[in-house]
Amino acid sequence: MADATPGRALRQAVADTTLAIPGAFNALVARMIEDAGFEAAYLSGAAFSAGDLALPDIGLFTLSELVEQTRRLTRSISIPLIVDADTGFGEAVNVERTVIELEAAGAAAIQLEDQQLPKRCGHLSGKSLVEPEAMCAKLRAAVAAKADPDLIVIARTDARGVENFAAAVDRAKRYLDAGADWIFPEALADRDEFERFAIAVDAPLVANMTEFGKSPLLPLDELAQMGYAGVLFPVTLLRVAMKGVEAALATIFAEGSQRELLDCMQSRQELYDLLDYSDYEARDRSFFQGDGETP
Repeated sequence: MADATPGRALRQAVADTTLAIPGAFNALVARMIEDAGFEAAYLSGAAFSAGDLALPDIGLFTLSELVEQTRRLTRSISIPLIVDADTGFGEAVNVERTVIELEAAGAAAIQLEDQQLPKRCGHLSGKSLVEPEAMCAKLRAAVAAKADPDLIVIARTDARGVENFAAAVDRAKRYLDAGADWIFPEALADRDEFERFAIAVDAPLVANMTEFGKSPLLPLDELAQMGYAGVLFPVTLLRVAMKGVEAALATIFAEGSQRELLDCMQSRQELYDLLDYSDYEARDRSFFQGDGETP
C-alpha cells in the first residue's frame, strides 16, 4: 500500500473492513490518530471552522484555507485523509478547481454536500437544498477534474432532514449515476433508517456518528454488519480536547497553579516522541559533520 495513491490506499483499506475515521482538527491530532492505529483520518469542516478559525460551520472558510489545512495534515501522516469540502465553494466549475486543489494537496477523498449557501450543520434545522440536477452537475465536474481515477468523490445528502427518508434515497441514487463513488446520508433518524438506507443504496456508505445530533450513536460493529464502509467521528476529539481546556483554565484561574493538572497532561517526552524530536536533533548534528566524518 506504500506505493498507492491516497485514493487507492483508502479504497484498499475499506475493501475488507469498516473503518472508524476520527476527525483531526490539526496536524498533531492527525498524527496521534495514525499512531493510535487508525487507518484513515477526516478533516471536518465543522472542526476546522471552530478549531482553527473560531467560526461557526456555515461555510465561512475559503478554498485556499482548506487546501492549506489539507496540506498540513497530509504532510504529517501517511494514512489517507478524507476532506470535507462543504458545498464545493460554488457551482460546477468552482467544484472543478476545488477537486484539483485538494487532490494536489494530498486528499484521498473529497466530500461534497447538497445544501444551499449559507449552509448549516447537518444536524440543525433550517437547511435548504440545491436541486438534484445542480448537485449532479457538481459531481460530474468533480469526477471530470480528478487526476487520479482512484480519488474518491463522496456525495453527502442532507435530504433526510429537509425532506424525508425517501428523498434521501432518491438523491443518493441520482448522485451515484452522476459519478459519486461513496454516499454519505446525513442525519438519519434511527437505527432502522441506517439499515434501510444500506439496503436501498448499493454503494460504499459513510455513517456520521457525531455527538448531540439527530442520529443515534451506533457502535462500529453494528454499522459494519449493515455494510457501511466508514464511520466518521468528525468533532469528537475537538469536543473532548476543548472540555479539557475548559477544565484546565478553571483550575488555573481558581488555584493559580497547574500542579493538579499534571496527571491529565501529555508529558514533554510523549510530545517529543510524537514529533520525532530526536530525529530532528540527529539530523541537525549530522549537518555539522565535516571532512567525511560520520555522525
